Amino acid sequence: MIQHLPILIGTCLAAAAAGYACFAIYAVLNGVRRASDAALEGLRASVCPGTGPRPVSVLKPLCGNEPGLYENLRSFCVQSHPVFQLLFGVRDAADDAIAVVRRLQAEFPAVDIQLVIEPQVYGSNLKVSNLLNMLPQARHDWLVLADSDIGVSSDYLSRVTAPLADPGVGVVTCLYRGVPRTGLWSRFGALFIDDWFAPSVQVSHALGSTRFSFGSTIALRRDALEAAGGFEALNDVLADDFWLGEFTRLQGLRTVLSNVVVTTDVTDDSFATLWAHELRWLRTIRAAAPTGFALTFVTFTFPVLAGGLALAQTGLCLALAGIGATARLVLHYLQRQWRLEPAPAYEVLLLPLRDTLLFGGWVASHTGSRVRWRNQVLDATIERAAPMAPRAPGQAPASSPNSLPDPDSVR
Repeated sequence: MIQHLPILIGTCLAAAAAGYACFAIYAVLNGVRRASDAALEGLRASVCPGTGPRPVSVLKPLCGNEPGLYENLRSFCVQSHPVFQLLFGVRDAADDAIAVVRRLQAEFPAVDIQLVIEPQVYGSNLKVSNLLNMLPQARHDWLVLADSDIGVSSDYLSRVTAPLADPGVGVVTCLYRGVPRTGLWSRFGALFIDDWFAPSVQVSHALGSTRFSFGSTIALRRDALEAAGGFEALNDVLADDFWLGEFTRLQGLRTVLSNVVVTTDVTDDSFATLWAHELRWLRTIRAAAPTGFALTFVTFTFPVLAGGLALAQTGLCLALAGIGATARLVLHYLQRQWRLEPAPAYEVLLLPLRDTLLFGGWVASHTGSRVRWRNQVLDATIERAAPMAPRAPGQAPASSPNSLPDPDSVR
């Protein structure tokens, strides 16, 4: 029995990797069908009397003039939504992003654009402090939060806020696709998003889970935000987007995965920046959902198939590896169809290395908990201690246990 154990393990590994890749294809196609149905329902609702769009305040925390910032922020200024307010927030009066906002204010004088400059810090998560500083200036009760590197289509606001008309909806969020900006390593980063992250969300959604919300977009009503404890409940967590959705779900409100897909710029220009970026993501995911994360190794198709073949050099394992590799390629080409920009022909050759880097990051994520986020070093394990019930609005924020003073102490 013991002598056959490697063959059994290898065959199971190949079967698991192949099975996941095949199911991911189904989940992605099912997601396309759901998006089409949702778009049709939205079109029908838009022609019904008394269901007009509501005014929306968009909160955009900024920090620096990153590549593509003007183009991404401009996409929010050309929305077809009838009434909306754009709030841009910075903490430093010398922040380079201010010039971009001033340019947009001059270019779009008819758009309600407001810049909030406020250095007040409420906890270790500086993005949340930025949101807290902007919120008093929000004039409307329907809110949309979106990261600074997100680009959207002109009908984005109307489509992404439509589900909020249902009082049972807490948060509306949406998937995003990567746009490589700085060469080969940014293309690896875009593949992380398009070929691994997005399909894994579709798989989770196909299995009935809605335990997700993403910084690409979080749309919610002010009453849902207050019921979830407000932004104050997020002062000292790293994955503020996930926990905002989680706190609304704890109030019995549903999370909706929108049919809208936005873009995010990927600007990693070296292996070191790519590795640090992805390690932060993986350690944050591990801290928030350790049990599920432990099983994600089956999603790294090529290295898991290779490991299976190394242990079980049998015809069955070879056939499973062939099915898994083919499914992985099909998944990649499916994801390529949603991109607006053409991908180079050589990209498919990057897939084995892309999956291997992911597997290496998954292993490394178990060796520590500290992550680098902009100019901060934080401890992702604070996510495990996130409160199961949000604080009441107005309650004083806690101290900042997530802050680490030494940026060189990342491991």
